[in-house]
Amino acid sequence: GLALASLDMFESGAFSADAGNPLRADATKLKQLTVADLERGFQVGPDNPLVGLEGRVALLRRLGEVVAAKPEIFGAKDSPRPGGLFDQLATDAIGTRIQAADILQQVLLQLGQIWPSRLTLQGIALGDCWRHASVVTDDATTGLVPLHKLSQWLSYSLIEPLQRAGLEVADIDGLTGLAEYRNGGLFVDGGVLLLRDPADAGRAHAVDSPLVVEWRALTVALLDRLAELIRQRTGQTPEQLPLARILEGGSWAAGRKLAFARRPDGSPPLTIISDGTVF
Repeated sequence: GLALASLDMFESGAFSADAGNPLRADATKLKQLTVADLERGFQVGPDNPLVGLEGRVALLRRLGEVVAAKPEIFGAKDSPRPGGLFDQLATDAIGTRIQAADILQQVLLQLGQIWPSRLTLQGIALGDCWRHASVVTDDATTGLVPLHKLSQWLSYSLIEPLQRAGLEVADIDGLTGLAEYRNGGLFVDGGVLLLRDPADAGRAHAVDSPLVVEWRALTVALLDRLAELIRQRTGQTPEQLPLARILEGGSWAAGRKLAFARRPDGSPPLTIISDGTVF
């Protein structure tokens, strides 16, 4: 529903500052978006609420600001707009071939500033990166758990458009599974992960709490193991059945189905205090 509503908004010119060229998104219009614009586009109302609406608007406006501030990246062939990222990716490609991890690298480098960040390292905002005491290294990254769920989701979503534009995307499994509540809920509702303290099921947890960070990190690790089992059962190789397909058609859908089987509203097994910019 969100995807179709977003597409309808795009087609209607909701993201374009040029009335004569509606099929585009540009920095100028993104910076001007309001909560009312998204309420209208997503048909939000008393009977159709949308969690984190203000946070979503703030993200889009911040996207416009970041894009406008980097004309050398996003405005190389036009006025600054997010689509300029394609030109950067095409420049980085070897011939017409680009690694999936390179897509994520550019998304993090060029768009990382749009995400709210609680942690910084050497002046760099880390975005969807959190602390957990079990992660120990011998440098400044000790205790850090990088997840980048939304940036990786965006990177996965860019693969098909880039392929249609003539780029060959290699090593799609160079990206990780997505640390979000449907994939994570699959493992909790399926009995793979158990709470050390059962009472935590009835508490609300901040996104930076050790429990949520650990849950999300375990989700990423277990998705790799799940992928191996599915390939063994179906007799397919990682090239034939990359993790992206397992996420889209398997783990997310199964997590959602289990959630509704266990809770009438289909909510995740853990209650997360979130502003809509992490999950």
